Amino acid sequence: MAKRDYYEVLGVNRDASDDEIKKAYRRLAMKYHPDRNPDNPKAEELFKEAKEAYEVLSDAKKRQAYDQFGHAGVDPAAGAGFGGAGMGGFADAFADIFGDIFGGGRGRANVYRGADLRYNLEITLEEAARGTETRIRIPTMAECESCGGTGARKGTQPKTCPTCGGHGQVRMQQGFFSIQQTCPKCHGTGRYIPDPCPICHGGGRIKQHKTLSVKIPAGIDEGDRIRLSGEGEPGVNGGPPGDLYVQIHLKPHPVFQRDHDDLHCEMPISFATAALGGEIEIPTLDGVARLKIPPETQTGRVFRLRGKGIKGVRSISQGDLLCHVVVETPVNLTERQKELLREFEAISQGNAARHHPKAQGWLDKVREFFGG
Repeated sequence: MAKRDYYEVLGVNRDASDDEIKKAYRRLAMKYHPDRNPDNPKAEELFKEAKEAYEVLSDAKKRQAYDQFGHAGVDPAAGAGFGGAGMGGFADAFADIFGDIFGGGRGRANVYRGADLRYNLEITLEEAARGTETRIRIPTMAECESCGGTGARKGTQPKTCPTCGGHGQVRMQQGFFSIQQTCPKCHGTGRYIPDPCPICHGGGRIKQHKTLSVKIPAGIDEGDRIRLSGEGEPGVNGGPPGDLYVQIHLKPHPVFQRDHDDLHCEMPISFATAALGGEIEIPTLDGVARLKIPPETQTGRVFRLRGKGIKGVRSISQGDLLCHVVVETPVNLTERQKELLREFEAISQGNAARHHPKAQGWLDKVREFFGG
């Protein structure tokens, strides 16, 4: 298959400058690099084609031969070869592109965004339901006043790194390839501190505490997070700060248990109220509500009070309050109370199926199970 024209491959004119050729190759190399296109089988072929075109056009002698004789002028079989002068230009361009693809770059200090932080905040159920505003105190890193953030002892200054010459990167030659790496001495900053500040130990920052105001929206729930933008750890080498996430935890409540927007509570009632019915007072987050207990109420029955729960942050309506009935067995009985209960029991046993249908039904199932 005939080779395409090298100028056409790079998408430049025949009178293009060296910089235009280099930029065109960098653009194509980053676009078609195989590591960036694992699912494109043609990417590697296009990458190699661009590489071959740049190898020729970036070298003045090879470009002159190509312009005069075409592909035959740079064919190794014809004696032109691809070694010798000009390879430094290609190696430099490849190193630059390698750094752009995999991170890093010449003369560029590593800039990092600060880490995100989390703060666990406990609030009451009432605060979660109604919303509130509170203040929290968190650790933070601030500029060291002694060294002004330079990390060097007062009266001294950081010096240019002798290993990388202040570029933050060092170049390693591995045969044909020239690969750049972060300088191991200055870690990409281009500077080193011969006499560190005794206060911050060369870090340029010291640990302090700051107080922040946090607005708790009404309806917030267990596990919800509030994001405070830019209140995380400071960035490195001028990078942006991270964020602070306030994680909400609800304190146990003596009466209610929350289930999303609904509230649950146990409602103990006396034996007499369960049997005869009555009216009782129920606590809610907004005060007291009255609830009618119908006669013959059994333990475990649930009464729902509409709209007495919580309106969640992302909800459009108020939740409910669910009251779970617990019939309480009387304790510390007097002799007279015991006498009356024995009399009541004796009377009830005369027609157990009528007065205790659940117990009677259970006994019938037991007898049937044992073949009675």
